[in-house]
Amino acid sequence: MGRIRLQDVAERAGVSIKTVSNVINGKGRATDETRDRVQKAVIDLQYRPNVAAQHLRQGRSGIVAVALPELTQPYFAELASEMVRAAKTRGLTVLLAQTDGSPEAERAASDGIDLPLMDGLVLSPLTLTADDLRHRLDPTPLVLLGEHVGDDSPFPHVAIDNRAAARDATAHLLSLGRRRVAAIGAKDPAGGVVPAETAELRFEGYRTALAAAGHPLRPELVASVGDFHRSDGAAAMHALLDLPEPPDAVFCFNDLLALGALRTLRDRGLRVPEDVVVVGIDDVEEGRYATPSLSTVAPDKRSIAETALELLLRHRTDPDAPPRHAVAEHHLVVRESTGGTPRP
Repeated sequence: MGRIRLQDVAERAGVSIKTVSNVINGKGRATDETRDRVQKAVIDLQYRPNVAAQHLRQGRSGIVAVALPELTQPYFAELASEMVRAAKTRGLTVLLAQTDGSPEAERAASDGIDLPLMDGLVLSPLTLTADDLRHRLDPTPLVLLGEHVGDDSPFPHVAIDNRAAARDATAHLLSLGRRRVAAIGAKDPAGGVVPAETAELRFEGYRTALAAAGHPLRPELVASVGDFHRSDGAAAMHALLDLPEPPDAVFCFNDLLALGALRTLRDRGLRVPEDVVVVGIDDVEEGRYATPSLSTVAPDKRSIAETALELLLRHRTDPDAPPRHAVAEHHLVVRESTGGTPRP
């Protein structure tokens, strides 16, 4: 048998094609008896709607592109997963693109180059500015993630308060009575795919927490990195431990840096949390199952994905509406690396 059509379902149920369409799409009015007949016919015939044709009739593709810097980064991978889940509940399909923080790749994504017809684009830029994006070639609705293009952006924008997240992480370490609190994650000018604005905001939060507790900023305790990867955290931790007065606490600007730092501390024979306490940001799954489990600041990744898609669909419906800049919530998760319990 060929593809089952709407007409086949209508004939089996003994109703019109329009009635079948209304029942399937939840429109119009139908008696319970009619609705039951249609649903039974759909099941008996194993009818599957032609979603592509529906989208074409509605003037949409049903595809949303999500362009992120590094899909190998657990934070971005988990965020992409949340995007897929949020899109599915809205009847949309997600197309993922990786930009590697390249200006050319970010510009190509914003201009829709090598991408299919889509209903919108969610982009996390590391290089493009608000002016760059004002001159993009593709009129497809656009929502931005992260800090690089801030509140002066002409496009909707979703981020977390990185300054506050870093302040909360550092304040947690200070509340444990630690006095030599190091930071791993400052931007190395010669580094790779490190979001500079994120690093700067998290450094500001670290410095603010120190000042609030009456502690001076010690430059020797601030370690720069080329990337936010495990190896960078491990190398930075080695350098900090080689200081005449090494730290007794470490705030890492993301969880991967913290995981690298934990490895170095173990290799150097130091105990966590007894000798050194460690906290990160991102709440990636790997940190929950590390030994010891990693304390972290958890951004609401589900809220980021939901809000981004809501803003995207709103922008498509009303492109002249002023852009909304949303801030997702975050909270501190205390686990074994700062003396807490190993909870997921």
